[in-house]
Amino acid sequence: MGRRNRQREKLAAPTSDYTDPDGNVLTLRGSMTPATRREYAAVLGGNRLSREDAWQRAVEFLFERLAVRWVIAAVPLERQKELLARLRFASQDERAWIRRVLREHLAEHFPDVAAP
Repeated sequence: MGRRNRQREKLAAPTSDYTDPDGNVLTLRGSMTPATRREYAAVLGGNRLSREDAWQRAVEFLFERLAVRWVIAAVPLERQKELLARLRFASQDERAWIRRVLREHLAEHFPDVAAP
C-alpha cells in the first residue's frame, strides 16, 4: 500500500477543562512547542518601561496559544479569532478567573514556564 493510501493518525495535544462559578467551561491545550515557550518568555520580559503592558500581553499570548474552546452560556467558541475577541471583551471578573486558570494550568503542565 502506498503512502497516500495509509491513514495517518494526527497527534492531538491533551486538554484540560476548567469551569468557572457560572458553569462556563474553558478548555486549554496541554502542550507548547519550544518555539512558543521562547516567544512567551520574550513577551513576558517585553517592555521594560511598562511591566503592566508586558504582563497583559503575556496573558493574551498564553490564552491565544493554549485556549482550544470556551463554552459560555452553552455557546461554544472554538475559532481563534472568536476566542481572542471574547477575551478582549471579558469583564474584570472573567479576566481574573482566566489569569487564575492560566497560572494553575502552567503550574500543572508547564512547571518550567513562568506564570504572568
